[in-house]
Amino acid sequence: MADQKANQQANQQANQQAREPKPIAYDGPERVYPPVIAAAHVWFRALGVKVTVDGAHHVPRSGPVVLASNHVSYLDFIFAGWGARPSKRLTRFMAKEAVFTHRISGPLMRGMKHIPVDREAGMGSFREALRALKAGEVVGVFPEATISRSFTVKEIKSGAVRMAMATKAPLVPVAVWGGQRLWTKGRPRRLLQRKVPILVYIGEPLTPQRGDDPEAATVELRRRLQELLDRAQREYPVAPAGPDDRWWLPAHLGGTAPTPEEAAALDAAATPS
Repeated sequence: MADQKANQQANQQANQQAREPKPIAYDGPERVYPPVIAAAHVWFRALGVKVTVDGAHHVPRSGPVVLASNHVSYLDFIFAGWGARPSKRLTRFMAKEAVFTHRISGPLMRGMKHIPVDREAGMGSFREALRALKAGEVVGVFPEATISRSFTVKEIKSGAVRMAMATKAPLVPVAVWGGQRLWTKGRPRRLLQRKVPILVYIGEPLTPQRGDDPEAATVELRRRLQELLDRAQREYPVAPAGPDDRWWLPAHLGGTAPTPEEAAALDAAATPS
């Protein structure tokens, strides 16, 4: 019986190790990221997409950085990463593993040295993110884990704070707004829509230290993310075109997006039991 239990534990450990992401060569040549950035430039120009970045000076020009962004669209990694470009930094985003196994997005994500997240082997992804930070990289995290249907900041997880604590990296909050008009959960893609403004607001870094309360630091991170998002929503230069176009505004601003409570219920219903 004891041998059987030991064998089961060994098999579980072997399966866990097999699922962990392979180490990424962060010091290797950047053959994919620069062309992808150039393609994004072409897309922005062709469609008149104007990305406004405010607070880019908060992203250090060297050393490890944890970039923590809110999540309102499937394109947020493009826009949040754009916020680090004035500091000449490339951001390695943590993203769900399914994106890496897709026949089109997979090679691009791997080529840009983003970090796959397997929810059944989360510690492996966390360790890879720490390895990237220790190599002096910028690691991008969406602490809400999934897109916010309410277009407010949901309850967030503490992983970004714990990464910053473990590596002494500054934790930089980022709010993105506008991308939901192009592609978000539960809505058709409108990637060819013209002249959509995108706001990227970057806040002052948090500096959580080892020994600090990670939960308290996570509460503060969420407060700052919501504060940045509130400002972006107030300053967004475009209003809905009519009643049927109010879906991309949160309910508290007169939009028809679900309330946070309604959004939580939708998320719970969509989560496999």
